Amino acid sequence: MAEAAKKAAPKRKTTARKAPAKRKVAAKKTTAKKAAPSKAATMQNRVTEAGRSAFLASLGFYGMAFDQVQDQVKNVEKEVVARRKKVEKELTSRRKQADKLYADMVKRGEKVEKKAKTALDDIDLPKLELPKLEAQLNKAKARFEELKESVGFKAAA
Repeated sequence: MAEAAKKAAPKRKTTARKAPAKRKVAAKKTTAKKAAPSKAATMQNRVTEAGRSAFLASLGFYGMAFDQVQDQVKNVEKEVVARRKKVEKELTSRRKQADKLYADMVKRGEKVEKKAKTALDDIDLPKLELPKLEAQLNKAKARFEELKESVGFKAAA
C-alpha cells in the first residue's frame, strides 16, 4: 500500500481555453416599437415598486399619527386655556364677594360697637377706688390667716 501512495496520480492534460467570442453588436432598428422587457426585469420592477409602496405607506402612517397627536395637543391646549379663563373669572368673582363681605362685616362691627358703647354708658357703675380695695384685700388676708391657725394648718395650701 505504501507503494500505491507513492505513485502519483497521472497528470491531466491542460486544455487551452479559448477566449470568449466577442459578441457582435446588433444594429439597432429604428422602428417605433420598443423591445419587450424580459420577465426578470418586469419582476424586479414590481418588487422595487412594492417595496417603495410599503415604505411610503409606513411613512404615511407615521405622518397621520403625528398629525393626530398634534390635533390632540391643540385640543388639550384649548381646553387648558378655557379652564384657566374660567378659573380666573371665578377667582375674580370670589375676590369681589370677599371684599364685599369684609366691608359688610366692618359696617356690622361698627354698629355693634356703637350699641355696646351706649349700653355701657347707660349702666351706672360705682367708681372704684384703689386704696379702698387694697384695704379690703389686706383685711381678707388677715382673716384667712386667723382661720388657718384655728384649724391647725401649718402651711398654706
